Amino acid sequence: MKPSCRRTLLLLLILMGITGACVRPDKGPSPFEGFQRATQPHELPLGPQPGTDFEIIPNSELVYGPALKDFDLRDFVSEHFPEMDAYREEVGGREWSGAQILEKVSRDYSVNPRLLLALLRNRGGVGLNLDDPFLPDVSHHGLFRQLSWAADTLNYGYYASRVSALDQLTLADGTLVNIPDQVVAGTAAVQYFYSFLLGYADFQAAVGPLGLFADYAVLFGSPRVFAIEPLIPGDLVQPLMHLPYDRSEGWYFTSGPHSAWGSGAAWAALDFAPPLPDEDSWGCYDSPAWVRAVADGRIVRVSDGLLVEDLDGDGFEGTGWTILYMHVSENDRVALGSWVEAGDALGHPSCEGGPANGTHLHIARRYNGEWIPADQDLPFFLDDWVSHGFGVEYDGILARGGSEIHASGFPTDENRVY
Repeated sequence: MKPSCRRTLLLLLILMGITGACVRPDKGPSPFEGFQRATQPHELPLGPQPGTDFEIIPNSELVYGPALKDFDLRDFVSEHFPEMDAYREEVGGREWSGAQILEKVSRDYSVNPRLLLALLRNRGGVGLNLDDPFLPDVSHHGLFRQLSWAADTLNYGYYASRVSALDQLTLADGTLVNIPDQVVAGTAAVQYFYSFLLGYADFQAAVGPLGLFADYAVLFGSPRVFAIEPLIPGDLVQPLMHLPYDRSEGWYFTSGPHSAWGSGAAWAALDFAPPLPDEDSWGCYDSPAWVRAVADGRIVRVSDGLLVEDLDGDGFEGTGWTILYMHVSENDRVALGSWVEAGDALGHPSCEGGPANGTHLHIARRYNGEWIPADQDLPFFLDDWVSHGFGVEYDGILARGGSEIHASGFPTDENRVY
């Protein structure tokens, strides 16, 4: 059989749902190498163009979710992407390998590492470009910045689509493309990602069956095999959660619903600042106050300023409810693997771990790897307070009965929550 016939047969098998080891070669170039990925240059079409409803990935392959529970990222990268294992870059004052960077970005943003690997392969071909795989500008040089941009962009497309706020794309050449209503959020996110990089002809190829889908299928099999539906059950209810501090202290509600990580994630986060220990403590300072667990669970990740608590206790942050506590000082911080109960001390609020101009706690929820907005159908309940937003990031209230406390960037008597 001619090579071109074998490639065509392989794609047909995948599209029909027939997958297995035979369609995931361990070595050698992609069997789709040599396929024409883009049509020839042409004049830009007039007016918005209809988009494709071809499903590239299901929603569960966008998030860092249940489908990854048995996926060993380090082993896969070592076997299939040795150049990533050999790659080194300084991030936050220490040297990281490419595999470590990929793992960090995928877990921080809660974006599926399989998707990020497929995008790297799709954009770079057999010879990966790990310094500038997506954006060529100096400000995004290096794998960490490139993957962070990709994950943040995918998140924006995903969560905008989830709230029906993404129905049209503006491509790199200015072409407008409508997104069909039936396109799932995971696929819409991939289309949104490519809209920044490609003109109309190349975009059509990338989001069709011979684009990213083909590269994904060669690496992992059909992405549809990993579908978990529904990712968020329609009858999901938040378990009991408490204020993340001793409520007798009365912390300040400084930010309403805003992005959980980066700028593109769902508005899943709320911010609280502790009482000032003295009148000279402003901005970033060492606080004696304690961040406390909102519920029982296990600490499954500890990093720079970061704690992740797994409420179902299975040790994997991609399943069930998890809580992100951000800007928790390394000093006196709870140990990785610890089982904590609601109200237990986790550490002190700080500015560690990311952009912050004042000591505070950034807290957000996920379910099955998806960031849960604090201003949508599953509002954030903390004791008897419930969050509400007004469609403007960082703006919002906590309500209890007939009382409302508005978020404010400065500590005042009006935004103190007991």
